Amino acid sequence: MALTSQHARAATVAAVAGLIVLPYAGVADFYLSYLYVVFFWIALATSWGILSGYSGYWSFGHAAFFGAGSYTTATLAGKWGVPFLLTIPAAAAIAAALALGIGWVVFRINTLRAEFFALLTLSVTYVLAAVISNTPLDGGGGVYLSNVSIPQLGTTVPGAIYLLGLALAFTALAVSRRILRSRLGAGLLAIHDDEDVAEVKGVPTLHYKLVAFAVSSAIAGAAGAIQAAYVGYVTVGETFSITVPLYVVLMSILGGARHWAGPAIGATLITVALSLFVGGGHAELGRAGVALALVVVILVLPQGIAPSLLARLIRRKDAAPAPVAANEPRNVVAMKPPAIQAATGRPLLTCRAVAKSFGGIRALQGVDLQVEEGEILALVGPNGSGKSTLINMISGHFPLSSGSIELQGASIDGLAPHEVARRGIARTYQIPRLFNHLTVLENVRLCAFFGGASDAQGESPDELARRWLAFTGLEAKADVLPPALNLHERKFVELARALAARPRLLLLDEVLCGLTPTEVDHAIAMIRKIRAGGTTIVFVEHLMRAVVALADRIAVLDQGTLLALGLPRETMQDPRVVGAYLGTAHAA
Repeated sequence: MALTSQHARAATVAAVAGLIVLPYAGVADFYLSYLYVVFFWIALATSWGILSGYSGYWSFGHAAFFGAGSYTTATLAGKWGVPFLLTIPAAAAIAAALALGIGWVVFRINTLRAEFFALLTLSVTYVLAAVISNTPLDGGGGVYLSNVSIPQLGTTVPGAIYLLGLALAFTALAVSRRILRSRLGAGLLAIHDDEDVAEVKGVPTLHYKLVAFAVSSAIAGAAGAIQAAYVGYVTVGETFSITVPLYVVLMSILGGARHWAGPAIGATLITVALSLFVGGGHAELGRAGVALALVVVILVLPQGIAPSLLARLIRRKDAAPAPVAANEPRNVVAMKPPAIQAATGRPLLTCRAVAKSFGGIRALQGVDLQVEEGEILALVGPNGSGKSTLINMISGHFPLSSGSIELQGASIDGLAPHEVARRGIARTYQIPRLFNHLTVLENVRLCAFFGGASDAQGESPDELARRWLAFTGLEAKADVLPPALNLHERKFVELARALAARPRLLLLDEVLCGLTPTEVDHAIAMIRKIRAGGTTIVFVEHLMRAVVALADRIAVLDQGTLLALGLPRETMQDPRVVGAYLGTAHAA
């Protein structure tokens, strides 16, 4: 493996070095210009993938940031005489600032996702085009750059533009690769699959989206600056054309938008195909042929070329049978979890008069509840009594209508969900909400990246994730995607994911629902071992044998109010509790 990586690194260095020397080796300007066009589309498509491919926020307004960069250079260099090379970082900065301004408003509105975000970015393109067209920046006649002096960098002007395009394409690929392999990339991929869950798991979604938007737009702005010098004449109609985002989207989809090299592969294939088949006297037939070929490739490889090829390589690598069974019970019992925090009996969580209304529906009505450090507290009650709503309040998923929630005396109500998670609260969901495009290991590792406040004992996120997968008996499923798992496995992945966050308080929402009796027994054994490590647990459950076996205390909710609180057997025999479950006539 190390030898293969060294070979790949050496081949990459050799290829880049070969591309750099082309202008100095007497290669004709025509070929240098042709290669520049390829590099231009690689940079633009790769920049689109950093936001839209990774986070799933599809932008049809990439031409706005490309155009902002073009007109920055056209104005600074063409009208004000600023040296051309200095306008490239200025163009990137202007485009990034524009993206940050838009993102700061748009990303705070939860309804502006998916197609709404795409349409909004497209409208930004037209608005910016109208502003530039009706101001001295353009005025409707375009801007000439024939008087702009372009440093030749020891070669010709086309050679210099080629080198700038190569440098930008290489930078875009390096940045995209670095992002994908970082915490930022892990967070963006989680946002792509389920943004609300990503936030609850500790990902600062607003911050990460802004960073991705700014980086993506900065690269597009720099591409626009270089392209302005290449064409020598900038017009609103050409710069802000709808073909720019359409080509970029198509290139990214073809190559695979969720892989750092995917957009570059798509950009290269489409650019070369168009140049080969669209020229000459049969341009329309050439376009139709290229379009048909693209449709076929996308149907055959819906995830894109790069992810599909990688998936095939992984399947070949993992063809050998796994040495450990996925659901081996002894893994669950024998694996000792790391001590997270010693039980002290002090108050850990305090809810005071917690209320939540959804329009005219009052889901919670002034719930007062205190959870002691190190205990297991069960939340029970009829369907619709407010149990899951209270879990959502504690985890920050929903804001409180009134009341307060404190963790070890510090208020956490009003905090963003990722800030609540970083204070040491982790949760599971009644219906498992895994990140379906991330493997089981990547799901768990993400929570190790963005975990709570407790110490990780010097373990890396990968080691921590594998430890908890072993604890839940799922180490053999580490490289499997969640859709291939059954319900029992999905629930245990949720549990491993929550434990990898190293929580002080673990919230389990019907984690035993849908499991067989044997699986329930295994889960009860695991929960006992988790508490033995010092973790405080609040769990919602309808299975009474599990509640009685696990809970130190039971809190019964009914119609949004706390009906009873106490020891398990005494509380479940309370006439009010029996009445809430069976009805007053049966209770009598």
